[in-house]
Amino acid sequence: MVFAKPFVKWVGGKTQLLDEIKQKYPPRIKKYCEPFVGGGAVLFDILNTFHPKEVLINDINVELINTYTQIKKNCADLIYELSKIQNKYRSSSNEENKIFFYEKRDRYNELIIYGKESDNLEKATLFILLNKTCFNGLYRVNSKGLFNVPFNNAKNPLICDEGNLKACSKQLQNVKMLTGDYKKCKSFIDDKTFVYLDPPYRPITETSAFTSYSENQFADREQIELGNFIEELSLKGAQILASNSDPKNTDKDDNFFDDLYSNFEIQRIQASRMINSNAKKRGAINELLISNTASIF
Repeated sequence: MVFAKPFVKWVGGKTQLLDEIKQKYPPRIKKYCEPFVGGGAVLFDILNTFHPKEVLINDINVELINTYTQIKKNCADLIYELSKIQNKYRSSSNEENKIFFYEKRDRYNELIIYGKESDNLEKATLFILLNKTCFNGLYRVNSKGLFNVPFNNAKNPLICDEGNLKACSKQLQNVKMLTGDYKKCKSFIDDKTFVYLDPPYRPITETSAFTSYSENQFADREQIELGNFIEELSLKGAQILASNSDPKNTDKDDNFFDDLYSNFEIQRIQASRMINSNAKKRGAINELLISNTASIF
């Protein structure tokens, strides 16, 4: 049996932290919500393990949610298109693949601006292709929302992971999907819901901010709004787990999250910094796991 796992690499993905996150799961999960789904490491782990009856995911990245949707609804067609591209890629030179990458990046950005609903399968195909062949698997856009990550020179990337795509499609059949502001999930969440929130992290230094997933910014004001939203969900009786950066990595007196989540349990866990442009500055840092103590399940 193939267990579903993230189908793209995603900045802030939680695969490496799953063992710590799992310890915060309730014993049973029948209703699940993830308002910032990203790469879906926690989502797929919960789908594989608990098979909840009701699931809602959301992300502000329209193209990411479109790709989830195409995997759910049009997996066979997506696999067919990706396998054609993979065969072409593997029979071409690196220089040919580099030219191909930039042609497809231009086409993808054209579809972002002018694409119609009938182009959604092509957009999802290109989304996965670009993720597998761009630098470090990043998804980064400019202020106009256009993808701008360069080619990565990979010799033999797995562009079409057929087995995993099929497993993901199977697990996503019962999943409802939204695109936009995380607050849209509010009406779904009740006292029977486990909610995992993995928002854009607060930068721990002025130079570590990563302008990425969308053209929208997530600054301290937005972090405070999210904290208020989480407080509201907790008062509804939902069981909450959230992740964020730890400001104390660089300033031991920075109590931003300790103050914001003073009514919650805060656990500091070690994670690896993977996106610093200077490889020597990648390494273990602390991240936060923020949870309430609801025991209603």
